Amino acid sequence: MTEKKAFGLWSAVFLGIGSMVGSGIFVLLGEAGAIAGNLVWISFIFGGTIALLSGYSLAKLASRYPSRGGIVEYLVQCYGEGVFSGSVSVLFYISAIVALAMVAKTFGTYAAMMSSFSPLHVDIFAIGILVTFVLINLAGSTLIARSENIIVIIKLSIIVLFTVIVSFYIHPSYLAFKDAPPLLNVFSAIALTFFAYEGFRVITNTAEDMDNPSKTMMKSIITAISFVIILYVAVAFAVFGNLSLPTIIKAQDYALAEAAKPVFGQIGFTIMSIAALISTSSSINANLYAVTNVTYDMAKDGELPEIYERHVYHSVEGLLVSAVFIAILIIFFDLEEIASIGAISMLFIHMIVHFGHLFKRKETGASTILLILAITTMATAIIFALQYTSKHIPDVGYFIAGAFFLAYVIEISLRIFTKRTIKKQIVK
Repeated sequence: MTEKKAFGLWSAVFLGIGSMVGSGIFVLLGEAGAIAGNLVWISFIFGGTIALLSGYSLAKLASRYPSRGGIVEYLVQCYGEGVFSGSVSVLFYISAIVALAMVAKTFGTYAAMMSSFSPLHVDIFAIGILVTFVLINLAGSTLIARSENIIVIIKLSIIVLFTVIVSFYIHPSYLAFKDAPPLLNVFSAIALTFFAYEGFRVITNTAEDMDNPSKTMMKSIITAISFVIILYVAVAFAVFGNLSLPTIIKAQDYALAEAAKPVFGQIGFTIMSIAALISTSSSINANLYAVTNVTYDMAKDGELPEIYERHVYHSVEGLLVSAVFIAILIIFFDLEEIASIGAISMLFIHMIVHFGHLFKRKETGASTILLILAITTMATAIIFALQYTSKHIPDVGYFIAGAFFLAYVIEISLRIFTKRTIKKQIVK
């Protein structure tokens, strides 16, 4: 009798939607909107299109190399067990840390807005929630993991209900093209909007536990991303149709909650803020688990531990090291810097994976045209993002280059002092 797998089509779709529609939309909508203005919905369509192309490539790789290692596994399969794949794997870990810092900082922003706002309070709340979940993970509690589906339903319900109701109060003048920023700004915001979809990659980590991954993987990724594109565009119209652009720019770190005020008043702001706190909390918990149990161990040891099982294995060392790095980012960088660095770095990593996929396309059966489209659209988004962001955050290029250099140094050091290499999990 064949053992029933944990993930079918709709459970994988639900996982992907829950991973994408999380903390990112509560902050990235405002950050991207501050760049693209009332045309940000176009940026979300472009970002979603790039996510679909990336999802196609990753689905093909996941079907051929079904491993919980996900992107790290695909890097090694495409580039071999060398310094390059190892360095990019470490960079992927660093980028995941940056994304977690953004989530924690978002929690701090919304928590501070519900009390007495100041930059100091934001950091205190952000580090406080981080420490809370580190302690929960150290204790091995599964309570929050078990409630994850309920949390996803709650946050989705609030966002959908908000979008539907607020849509009836849209001011067409706020969405007029005559008041829109330059068209180039739409392209400059694509890196941030792609970052809002990036959570779809967690579906690929379920390949080992998925029924018929060769068919289910592609369907689940495309379905999840397509749903989220529609949701994000609808949310963008609802927010930018209810708030003037100057108001959004002023409240860019909490624009979604601010957009509830014109219709629901302070109660609406409070409800959306609570939804943001719930969403960021669940995201921190889920991503701490993924980063410390999978990404950290593959980057450090070159492979997943033999005792690894979903929701069982706990890397204390990875948890503590990751927490320290996250805390440093929270203290020394603001939300805009963290979001920009994370978005551009993650785009670059996806692009590297898809470029390597070109050399494996005969094994995976992937379309050469779609892979090239994925690579070129991502490269274009990176260039526009760097050009725009460098004007407002002059050191952004140095931060990203520093992350690459740090990843290379860590990889070389691990090879010299521990003799480890990043190993393939799937050998066939």
